[in-house]
This record gives sequence, structure tokens and C-alpha cells, in this order.
Amino acid sequence: MSVAQAAEAEPSAAALFNEHCAVCHGEGRLGGTGPALIPETLGRMYGPKLEKVIAEGRPATQMAGFSDQLTAEQIAAISRYVETPLAEVPRWSVEMANESLELNPDYKPAKAPVFTADPMNITLVVETGDHHVSVLDGDTFEVLDRFATPFAVHGGPKFSPDGHYVFIMSRDGWVQKYDIWSLQVVGQVRAGLNSRNIAMSHDGRWLAVANYLPRTLTILSTEDLSVVTVRDVVARDGTPSRVSAVYQAPQRESFVLALKDAPEIWEIATSPNAGPFHDGFVHSHEQSMEEQLGAEEGLFARRRILIDEPLDDFFFSPDYRNLIGANRDGDKGVVVNLDVGRAISELPLPGMPHLGSGISWERNGSRVMATPHLKEGVLSVIDMKDWSLVRQIKTMGPGFFLRSHENSPYVWADVFFGPNKDKMHVIDKQSLEIVKTLDPAPGKTVAHVEFTKDGSYALVSIWEDDGAVIVYDAKTLEEVKRLPMRKPSGKYNVWNKITFDDGTSH
Repeated sequence: MSVAQAAEAEPSAAALFNEHCAVCHGEGRLGGTGPALIPETLGRMYGPKLEKVIAEGRPATQMAGFSDQLTAEQIAAISRYVETPLAEVPRWSVEMANESLELNPDYKPAKAPVFTADPMNITLVVETGDHHVSVLDGDTFEVLDRFATPFAVHGGPKFSPDGHYVFIMSRDGWVQKYDIWSLQVVGQVRAGLNSRNIAMSHDGRWLAVANYLPRTLTILSTEDLSVVTVRDVVARDGTPSRVSAVYQAPQRESFVLALKDAPEIWEIATSPNAGPFHDGFVHSHEQSMEEQLGAEEGLFARRRILIDEPLDDFFFSPDYRNLIGANRDGDKGVVVNLDVGRAISELPLPGMPHLGSGISWERNGSRVMATPHLKEGVLSVIDMKDWSLVRQIKTMGPGFFLRSHENSPYVWADVFFGPNKDKMHVIDKQSLEIVKTLDPAPGKTVAHVEFTKDGSYALVSIWEDDGAVIVYDAKTLEEVKRLPMRKPSGKYNVWNKITFDDGTSH
């Protein structure tokens, strides 16, 4: 048989996918019990990494290995197939989303917490190793509950303003609601096909979901997880855009959107009294005399802010008047005043600043902010009054997260990338000097810090499948306890998040 005949006799990649993969990942590759398998959801899982997962499976998940059923060539063919973009961008309408709603039939709401721990000092630990969340008592560090989440949780969980409920989102668009008081999952709904993060409205009524696929913003009712609206994200010039992220701006009673593909920032009102916001030119603003091109007002009204180039990875001043975003090249920050709706300053921040992990604090009577850099071993400290660079603190390598607490004199900074990923710097907020470098797990990745409610303890992750959460005394910097966990990533304290503590990202 010739080579051409042999190739024709071999099942196509699409046929192999449908035979072996579609039962979990859907015939259209948009997900089912398993995640969507399209370029937008694969992240860095390309080529040899993807082939390895297909061959060997994923530990502690339902993903089995296929090396005993498929040849290396067939596995490579499936890998190339799922790396191929879809011919058409799929729809995900309000009706389709609401049909995906799954409620827990065993859920019973509690009128008060079913535990004796302080409900404001609960900390959630996302364990990505086996897709679970552990619920920690912030005083005793006892695990009160451990529940399964959708595949590949992404972005920080968001708490209701009273700390009663938490909402968790996965890369493939599932949003899960969990009742902290009753320690039970309420349900979940698929708000998109490939999603970036979620944000809670100021009053706790609405949850916004930023989507890459389709290019939409989905807004859910937090009460019953119903989908209220799905808004197409289209720039003023008609260009559809992915939503890089959505943020809560509580003082502004709005959501703020970062657009990936358009030089615009969107503000979506969460108040029924918002607006009107005008897209075009306004001839007269006198009452009953307006002549304009396009206007929106009321709940979920959109306001466009035009900028010179797309920005994402936002950081906000505590009053949410100013937004600092990074440009696509990752070599500068741009300050946008949301009140006047335009850029007011630029910051020289080479080395890809990770502004989304930035924090701020009072230093010598002035408010400063600090950000790590993903490609450079420095922390940049910026004066938030005149946007001048105060100092760049040299670190042992590029970092990913910064954390502190209003009651702590220190900033904690990981060294996530490079050979020193097992280090954690502790920096004095006033002198900006590194006072101690921790090395709690030589050779492993040490990252992401969260504090307890009063700032007495700092929780640090050993970011490995056989990892742990290390509890440190935040004053003495001595280890207190080590809790075994499955690749613990983010940790989120109820009080710190709902009060927008100075030391946490928002």
C-alpha cells in the first residue's frame, strides 16, 4: 500500500476526536464534562505538553491517558486538531446559558453559619491540583469543608458584600455559587465558552463575566444564577473585541471592562439611575434639548472611554477615580482618570508590569502603589499623587504576586519565574528594603500570600501538586503551621476581600 493510500486509510483527526474525546469535550470541542478544547482555552498547553496529556492523562482528574489506544502519530494529529481555531465563532445566548443551569438538589440554606468559626475570617484556598477549594477557619486553620469546582478555576473568587456567598469561575465559562454559611454548593451555570474573570456589583445583585469566546460580557443574577443579559462587545469602529477582564468599581457603582482588541475602556452601570452616556457628539446638554448620536442610561448602560491603544491588567486607586493599565507591549503603564474619561499620565514600566497584582499603602504621608514585573526582577514603587517613580526594588527574579495588610509593616513578594522561584521576599513598607528572604521549600515554587482578617498571620503557597499552605506569624516571620494541599494557588480571606483591604488586589 502506498503512503497516500495509508494516509487515506488512517482515520482523520476529527474522526479520532469524535471517537475518543467528544463524549467529554463535546463534538464541537466546546466542552461538556471536560473543558473546551480550542486555542482560546488551551493557554500554554501546546505541542508536546498537549500530546503528553493526551497520552498520559491528568492526575486526579477524569482525564485518562490514551497511549494504550492511540499511536504517537494519532495523538499528534488530535493535538493539532484541537489547536486549530474554529471556523466560526460560536454563539452563547441568554437562552443557551440558562439551559446550562445546574442546581444542587441537596442544597439547604442555613439561617446562620453551621460552624463556630468567625465567618469574616474564613479563607478559601483554590487547589488546582485536583480542582477543589478548601474552606479554612482563619483562627485555627482547620479545614471546614473541601468541595469540587469546575475545571481550571481562573481569576479570583468573588464574595457577596456580606460574605455569605462566594462565586467561582472556570476558564471554560462555568460560574459556581457556594454558600459559606451552610458549607454547600448552590449550583452552577455556564456563562461563556472561554472566560477570563468575574466581578461583583456594589450591591451584590449582579455578577459580570468577562468572555474571550464569544466576545461578550455576561451578567448573572447572584440570587438564582439566571443570565440577565449577554452583551456583544463591539468597539466604536465596529471591531468585535474579547474582554480581557472585568472589575468592580464600588464607589462608581459600575463594572469596568478591559478590551483586548480595541482602544477603549468600557464602564457598565450597576445603578438604575446611571447616565445618559453618549457615544457620539452632543449638541446641547440642556434639559430636553439634547441632540446626540447614541445614548444609554439606566441599569447596565455603557460608557465608552477612548484611549490610544488597548490596555489591560488594571490597577485602581482606592477611590476608583484613576485606573492604571498596561499596554500590549508591556513596557509602560497608562493612568486613565475615569471621571474625565481620558489618559492623564504615562509610567515607564518596562519588563511587563503585572498591575493586576499591584497593591497600595501610605508611606511617609503619601500613598504609593507597587507592582511586580513578569519579565524583570524588580518591584516598581510609584507615588500616586504625581505618578512619579519612587524606586525600583531589585529582587531575585521576576515575580507574580504582591500582598500586604493594613496592619502589617511588610509587603510580601514572590519570585515566581526563574531559578529562584522558591524564594519569598519580605519588604519594609517605609524603607522599601528587603528585610528577610524566606526559603520554605527549596527547589519548589513558593507564591501568593494572603493574610488573616486582622493581619496576624500570612498564608503562603507551595505551588506544587504535593504542595502545602504555610502559615507564618506575620510579625516574627516564623513558620507556625504547614497544611498539605494539592497545588494550592490563590487564597482569599472573606474580610480582606469584602472590605478592599489596602494589601489585597481588587
